[in-house]
Amino acid sequence: MSTINKLIVLITLLTACKQSPPPDIKVPDEKGDLFFSGYYWNYKDRPTPVGPGPNRFLGNDKGAWVDSLGRLHLKIQKINNLWYCSEIISVKEFGYGTYIFTCESDISAFDEKTVFGLFTWDDYSFQKQANSEVDIEFSKWGIPNDSLTITYSVQPVIFSNPVPYSERTHKPLIASKYVKKPATYMFKWTPDLVTWEGYEGEVYPGTNKTSGWQFDKNNITRQKIEGPNTSDPIVIPAPSDSTNVRFNFWLLNGQAPANGKDHEIVVKNFRFIPL
Repeated sequence: MSTINKLIVLITLLTACKQSPPPDIKVPDEKGDLFFSGYYWNYKDRPTPVGPGPNRFLGNDKGAWVDSLGRLHLKIQKINNLWYCSEIISVKEFGYGTYIFTCESDISAFDEKTVFGLFTWDDYSFQKQANSEVDIEFSKWGIPNDSLTITYSVQPVIFSNPVPYSERTHKPLIASKYVKKPATYMFKWTPDLVTWEGYEGEVYPGTNKTSGWQFDKNNITRQKIEGPNTSDPIVIPAPSDSTNVRFNFWLLNGQAPANGKDHEIVVKNFRFIPL
């Protein structure tokens, strides 16, 4: 065999034996305190009052747990004459995309001091992005007979600023029958538009849309004022690499429920679709 032919054979063998690059290794989320809807979550554990509220948050499975059907339970309860709320914080970071969850509880029957919410949050983005917060909240906000129990918001709305930024929040008119039974809610967060929707039942998108709202970049810039601190002006906040998603169940202004009873919320599932 000539030298040239030998080189051709050698090159062919080397090429044929060359391995393809190894597949990307998907590193699982760091484990947290509980596992719900495919994600790990940590408890918010605060024995002394903090925001929101301020409230005490019970950081164990008496305040938040997942049942045998995979449903999340969050509780407001009185322990040793003190009221404790609950909050869970995703281990995974989240960003632009669609956030979807199904609530199984009758929100209309809850005390006017209770607040249940799904929201994004970032401890480190106050200055540039006002903590990167987008919200869906369920509350009567202290008004016992308020029938507008759902609030869609993009922060900042109100903190230490003297007057709320009314254009940044919306309370849709929804027939009470749709909040008395399981319903599905979502918001889609993009750089230029945030869209909220609610659906009857446990499917997204459902056949009966019960509410909707949009907030776009044509709105005025606003600053978040929190104590002595003021954020940069923003319209739609952006996520960062430390933004997470949270569920919480808390008491307005840290005040005890007017009816003096413990409360419990049940969330069937949560889903995220990246942008």
